[in-house]
Amino acid sequence: MRAELVHRFKDIAADGGVLELVVWRVPEPVPPTTHGYKYRAVYVVNGVRVVGFDNERGKGDHCHLDGQELPYLFTSVEQLVEDFIAAVDARRKS
Repeated sequence: MRAELVHRFKDIAADGGVLELVVWRVPEPVPPTTHGYKYRAVYVVNGVRVVGFDNERGKGDHCHLDGQELPYLFTSVEQLVEDFIAAVDARRKS
């Protein structure tokens, strides 16, 4: 099985921020994760990453919020999308 694109979204928000989300179903988990997805979700404003979620080889599932890298518990693609949107909304309101 080859990697299969599950979801791709990119938008430029009214505030000029760039939102992008890409999710692939992969034939083998990206170590050290145990699920079969490779993903990245990012919200960038003026060239600065404000929010990011990804699962990098060797690091596993994690997120970037306000300049900090934190662990992230991936449960499903749907939950990832919800968590990403919530994190972006929270930073837009502040």
